[in-house]
Amino acid sequence: MKIFLLEDDDAIGMGLKYSLEKEGYEVRQVRTCTEAEAEWDAGQSGLAILDINLPDGNGYDLCRTIKASGDVPVIFLTAADAEVNVVMGLEMGADDYICKPFRIHELMARIRAVLRRAGSGRDCAEPEGVIRVGGLSVYTKEARVTMTDEVTGKETPVELTALEYRLLLTFCSNRGTVLTRGTLLQDLWDVSGDFVNDNTLTVYIKRLRDKIEKDPSNPRIIRTVRGLGYVMDKQAEV
Repeated sequence: MKIFLLEDDDAIGMGLKYSLEKEGYEVRQVRTCTEAEAEWDAGQSGLAILDINLPDGNGYDLCRTIKASGDVPVIFLTAADAEVNVVMGLEMGADDYICKPFRIHELMARIRAVLRRAGSGRDCAEPEGVIRVGGLSVYTKEARVTMTDEVTGKETPVELTALEYRLLLTFCSNRGTVLTRGTLLQDLWDVSGDFVNDNTLTVYIKRLRDKIEKDPSNPRIIRTVRGLGYVMDKQAEV
């Protein structure tokens, strides 16, 4: 697979290129927004890794171009770790966000997780970029989630944190498949770059259920499969 890398720091860029190529990826590295816009070809890359702060612009602009040209996964790479930047990137359609400094094995795990979600997510999302499970609607192009009242038909916004949203997308992209806790732990990292541990995963699943389930104590959207993990049914009865 070909990876498009936008990174202006030569030391970081060379190190990333070397590490990615060792993993079997083919890497096309550029250093500026101008170069990136000239070199980007939607049909040539399966993933884009974009630095945000660049000498002639920012990675957000290129992310818009990439998402407008096709369904190519994007991971933001930046030294800015403020949550507002994380949310902004995800709202633009980015698939993940990693902050410098980071560990190479962390980035590799995120790449695998993003590619796994992207590969299965194309089958579950409706053409207009909306995933619907029962009364739950996930507008993937806008990073927006709503619940629809079954009586009035009114949509109510569901406010999720960046990690809760990524957790929900993981379930949506794997509807009908039981996800083990180990699989979820591999896919989910908190915004500081540390692993989400087993206890934290339990907390996030509880928080997500509290926000999207009609009766969180008797969940119908994200069900527990005893001894195995969790599953979101393709047609959840809510």
